[in-house]
Amino acid sequence: MDIAIREARPDDAAAVVGILNPVIETGKYTVLDGPFSAEEERRFISSFPPRGIFHLAESRPDGRVVGLQTMEPFAAYTHAFDHVGIIATYVDLGCRRQGIGRQLSEATFAAARQKGYEKIFTYVRSDNPAALMAYMKCGFRVVGTAQRHAKCAGRYVDEIIIEKFL
Repeated sequence: MDIAIREARPDDAAAVVGILNPVIETGKYTVLDGPFSAEEERRFISSFPPRGIFHLAESRPDGRVVGLQTMEPFAAYTHAFDHVGIIATYVDLGCRRQGIGRQLSEATFAAARQKGYEKIFTYVRSDNPAALMAYMKCGFRVVGTAQRHAKCAGRYVDEIIIEKFL
């Protein structure tokens, strides 16, 4: 798919929840467990950390948002983790397996280096092998498994801990 990557703006909130909420509703791909309103998302984007990265993937030529990726500082309570970011990736359910996540990641990795990050970290649901494989193709490696880490719809889900050094 031919896409352009750009930074998110508050007026993108409706498009962002248009991707997030259907993914959340499946109950399969994320530990997020409730939908977001466009206003909640607008506030989230508006208050995004200065060192954060919030990219959108737009299809060409229509400009429809088909994916998003965020990276935020891992912890704000100490400078010991200033070099670490935590990443999250969401792709429109109808547009998966078309390289959108990879292109978002390439842009995020470049921006992360410019902002002084050295490592990217995240968790992937153990029952989401496609997401794990996508991250692995982008250079992430498995660090371990947090057992029974999330409780989704009354069921425990392990989370795979992964990292990538920039």
